[in-house]
Amino acid sequence: MENTPLLMLGLPKGSLQDSTIKLFGKAGFNISVSSRSYRPSIDDEELDGRFVRAQEVSRYVEHGYFDCGLTGQDWVKENDSDVVEVCSLVYSRASNKRSKWIIAVPAASPVQSVKDLEGKRIATEVVNITRQYLKDNGVNAEVEFSWGATEVKVPDLVDAIVDLTETGNSIRANNLRIVDTLLYTNTVLVANKAAWENPEKRKKIESIAMLLQAALEANSKVGLKLNIERAKLDSVLADLPALRNPTINRLTDEAWVAIDTIIDEKVVREIIPELKKRGAEGIIEYPLNKVVF
Repeated sequence: MENTPLLMLGLPKGSLQDSTIKLFGKAGFNISVSSRSYRPSIDDEELDGRFVRAQEVSRYVEHGYFDCGLTGQDWVKENDSDVVEVCSLVYSRASNKRSKWIIAVPAASPVQSVKDLEGKRIATEVVNITRQYLKDNGVNAEVEFSWGATEVKVPDLVDAIVDLTETGNSIRANNLRIVDTLLYTNTVLVANKAAWENPEKRKKIESIAMLLQAALEANSKVGLKLNIERAKLDSVLADLPALRNPTINRLTDEAWVAIDTIIDEKVVREIIPELKKRGAEGIIEYPLNKVVF
């Protein structure tokens, strides 16, 4: 008989699917799925999973079908799901930036603030979030559910929309103007409360969380190795950014040392030319899969 997996994992299907598979791969879990299958193959006998819409993951976690799952903070709030938020994972289809739900109107609309939406009609996927936002601002407006392509519904069908954006490019491309931001959101790993109270399941969930966070940390950092004369070491270390104290190793030539460190990838292009000017040799930049603090 086959062993029963320890955890049932909910994975987001749709725009987040490919980036989620890639993130798990960097974390050490190989996930494969056919184009028409909702049941992935995971190279960990303790894990089983299903791909479902991110909008539904938190509900299935809350109800116990999934022990844990990845979804957006926005959908946890929209569904009012009673789950444990294990960790925050800032990644998306296109970047590692947080997204935001915004109210937008046509560029020529007289609406300048949320107060101007009194009596108006608004289309959105996050009906509950929008209604609560309007209530908090003392505004009465009609909120209708949108199945998608929300930005094309103004001004002919509705007066305003509440839509998700990462860069704002789609909003501007459709000649819309942002009036306000309702909330910022990103992917989170959530757990069923009963599963979280199970020591064996909790240990596995925490391990997955640590590895996923480590994989995300590695996305923005690189390893750097170089050789430098010992006499120049202190001046180089004074200006060399590092995640922690760099590792210093002796070379066979005692007048030289080797430095091994981790730095933010965005500063490498400035650091390497400066290191070369200061006499560094054998400079090697290498990618990282995981960085664990």
